[in-house]
Formats: sequence, structure tokens, C-alpha cells
Amino acid sequence: MPVQVQCSCGKSYNLRDEFVGKTLQCPQCGGTFEVGKPAAGPAVDPAFDRDKFLLRQKALTINEKYYAWDENGRTVLFIERPAHLLRNLGAILAAIATFFVTVFVFVAIADLIKGGVGAAIAILGFIIAIVATAFVGLGLSKKRHTNFYRDDTKGEMLLQVFQDKKFQPIVATYTIADAQGNAIGYLRKNYLYNIFRKRWVCLAPDGATQVCMAMEDSIILSLLRRFLGPLFGVLRTNFIIVQQAGGDVLGEFNRKFTLLDRYVLDMTGDPHRLIDRRIAIALGVMLDTGERR
Repeated sequence: MPVQVQCSCGKSYNLRDEFVGKTLQCPQCGGTFEVGKPAAGPAVDPAFDRDKFLLRQKALTINEKYYAWDENGRTVLFIERPAHLLRNLGAILAAIATFFVTVFVFVAIADLIKGGVGAAIAILGFIIAIVATAFVGLGLSKKRHTNFYRDDTKGEMLLQVFQDKKFQPIVATYTIADAQGNAIGYLRKNYLYNIFRKRWVCLAPDGATQVCMAMEDSIILSLLRRFLGPLFGVLRTNFIIVQQAGGDVLGEFNRKFTLLDRYVLDMTGDPHRLIDRRIAIALGVMLDTGERR
């Protein structure tokens, strides 16, 4: 496991465990510090204590639902991302009604005034209608969080991924929280990067330190997918998980070639568990549902 140490100058470092007990020199200030043993972390729930998760999405459901199995076929997690269909449909209808009512009112006023002023009022009304429509639609809609349960009875929540904002046009962010609601990491994706190669970044609880990055397995394949689509499953989207761009592959999230949506999250490339398996499974699920695959 990585060991986090801090020099007296305030600079922090994440070092490999082979440096424990050694005295190192700080590149920033030139001072020295000793690398001590890391404190024992919290016990890992058995549901997450594994390097490979097999995921299957349940078909023909309004809410997005997944079962996670271990390699022996035993269910270890039930995952659900509610669609809030009626609430969000109502928000859309209310937004449409807001648009037409606003336009109607301003057009009626413009018709009474006529002339250049009336035309200006009509244009202003159209702009206000668009703004009001967005405000009402977003205000009444509901965020789509993702919940991880021990089983499909949904009696025990183990993990959550919160959608931070309803409207995220360029950068989408999500908070990963444990069963007590404490943030254990953050997920972020930039839609502009997705034009060429899909990429998700996971940050530590401090919101600044990068834990890992998931990206499409190949820039060439990603470009082919943009032009050719999945090509009947031949070019299905797979991801690799690394700590830094260009670094060693610690994990993979691959879609299996089946009629139903089945996936494998394989973290065997990370035997020292540099990546918290709760973060890994949260990332894996969002790579599917967050990308609308």
C-alpha cells in the first residue's frame, strides 16, 4: 500500500511501501524526513474485498439496476440508479408549459404595443421564456444518485454515488460516499475530452489528489467508435484504469460479447490495492450508466 508522508515544509508525498523506515530528502526544501509505517485503515467490507467483479445489468426496467457477482457466481452487491421517471416527466411538462405561457404573454403584450417596441418585447419574451423553461425544468427535476446495497432487498446501503449538480454541461462531477455518508472520493469527467477519448478521473477526499484515471483502451479504437459506432459489438467500449496517464494498467472494465449487458471489472493488476475497491466498483458502474452505454 502507498505511504503518505509530509515534510516539515508542508510538501506531501505518496511513496511505495518499500521506503518505510528510510530517511529521504525532500526535493522541494532539501530537508530530510523519515518514512513511518502507515496507520491501519478501516476494515474492508466483504462485499468489496476482492479484485474482480462481474456485473450484469437487469434488462427491461425503468430504473438502471445491476447485480455484482464474485468469480464463484455469488451475488455480492445490488446496484440501482433510480430514473425518477414520473418526477422528471412532470418537470419536462412543466418546463414546456412555462415556455408557451411565457411566449404567449409577451406576444400578447407586443401585439398591443405594435411597432418596433412591440417587436423588441416579443424577442425579449422569447429569451425570457427559454431561461424560465430551463429554470423550471432543472428546479423540478431530481438528481440521479446511484445506490449500492448488499442485496436486492435494499435493506442495507453500503455505498452511494451522488450526482453533484443537475446541470453539468462541460464537466460532470460525482461524490462517492460510504455507508455513513462520508466522502471517500470524487469522480469527474470532461465532455470535451469525450469527443476523442472517453476519460474519467477519480480524486481523493481532499478533492485535489488524483487516485486513478479510467480511459478508453485505445485512442485508435475510440476514434473508430466515433465514426463506425459499436459495429455490432465488435468495437464495444472497454476501459483501462491507471494511476496517471501513461502509467501501468492497474485495472480494466470490459464489456463481454453477449446479448445482455455484462461487464467485468478486473483489478488484478493492482495486487497492493493502491485503489480502494469501493472506488473501483463505483467507477466501473459509472463507466456504464454515466456513459449511457
